Amino acid sequence: MKKLDWYILKKFLTTFFFCILLFTVIAVVVDVSEKTDDFVKAGLSATQVFTKYYLGFIPFIDALLFPLFVLIAVIFFTSKMAGRSEIIAILASGTTYNRMLLPYWVGGIFLSLLLMFALAFVIPTANVKKTAFEEKYINVNSTYNPLVEKRQRSIYFRIDSFTYAGIRNYDTASKYGGPFFMHRIKGNELIYNLRAQSIKWDTAAKKWKLTTAIERSFSGMNETVKTEASRMLNPSFKPLDLSRDEYAKDKLNSPQLRQYIKDQEMRGSEGLNTLQVEEYRRLATPVAVLILTLIGAVIASRKVRGGSGAHIAIGFVAGALFILMDRFSTIFSTKGNLPPIIAAWLPNIIFTFVAIYFYRKAPK
Repeated sequence: MKKLDWYILKKFLTTFFFCILLFTVIAVVVDVSEKTDDFVKAGLSATQVFTKYYLGFIPFIDALLFPLFVLIAVIFFTSKMAGRSEIIAILASGTTYNRMLLPYWVGGIFLSLLLMFALAFVIPTANVKKTAFEEKYINVNSTYNPLVEKRQRSIYFRIDSFTYAGIRNYDTASKYGGPFFMHRIKGNELIYNLRAQSIKWDTAAKKWKLTTAIERSFSGMNETVKTEASRMLNPSFKPLDLSRDEYAKDKLNSPQLRQYIKDQEMRGSEGLNTLQVEEYRRLATPVAVLILTLIGAVIASRKVRGGSGAHIAIGFVAGALFILMDRFSTIFSTKGNLPPIIAAWLPNIIFTFVAIYFYRKAPK
């Protein structure tokens, strides 16, 4: 890294973080104007609103448009350099075009790793904070509540390849329900059956507590019966598996999400494509940052009549097309038969060819 590299890298990062900061302020102001009545009704101070809600909202909204602002930042400062003939001077000094792109690669990799870490650990934590606040203070009267259903219902699910269970009248808020049953099948024969009057999640023990449990084991024509007033059941399934929260994928960090997908696959649950698209996207989106960095650099390095306006317009169009392609591929996967890994990586694949095309056309 030479002095010129640090010069370009400094412009890259300062422009990007300024864009993110400016957008964050605008997003917070707009959001405050929409939710002022809810904040007043909640009776919370400005400090409480910021710590309980906006510390979750800001990372969420920044991560949502992170790749787009990388593209805009690169185009903006590179176009300014091209307009002042700095790019021409760099190339005229004997620096090759590929060598000039080195600080862009360094900045792009840095921001990609930053976003990757945020998507894996920071954003899920922020989503937990944000959604908890919205459920308590903003969506109180909403007809949709992902964790609490006021009507009683029954849940039937598969624990593993041979074991099935069901809970009547389960309440996801109190994590309580009953009656409960679980049976295990080997071949075409029932070999184990467990029934209980009620089941409740014990937060301290991290296990399920059964009351009035009757356990039956079958071996041929022989039957063994065991009755207990209460017993603890090892957590082969957890309250999260029963909540049916469609936003659960956004609240789980990457290791938790991978384990959650494995558990749902083992139980034969539906809607796995949505979870798998989210898993693959947490890697694909940081790679998209690197691709868009290269696209922005090669587009804006050409000096054009009229300044940076045309470059920024191209950047907005490219960013909008990327976001639309990402949304459409997700819908085709969750509602159709498109494999999740293709849905997550398809925009990157297409824009890689776009980057190669612009690179070949760039004046070197």
